[in-house]
Amino acid sequence: MKTLSLAFNSAWHVLAVGVVLGAGVPALFAFGIRGLAASSGQMTDDSTPRAWGKPVAAVCFLLVCAAIALGLTIIVSSGFGMKVSFEHIYPTLVEKK
Repeated sequence: MKTLSLAFNSAWHVLAVGVVLGAGVPALFAFGIRGLAASSGQMTDDSTPRAWGKPVAAVCFLLVCAAIALGLTIIVSSGFGMKVSFEHIYPTLVEKK
């Protein structure tokens, strides 16, 4: 019974990461595009620009770029026989054991 519980727990973790990275990053990018539209005044009837649009878009695009860079780092590091460790606040490359 414990094996079944561990399998469901692991499947839940995989599902959560898949939803966050699979749908979360494109949704964050779309929210950044919406922020750019708001900053140019294309979302309102009177065409007045919104001040919050560009800072929100910048934060969204920065987070998307960070997710892409982290994903590429994980892929490339495995090719060099290393792995990405999250033991500290920031990810570091360590040798595989």
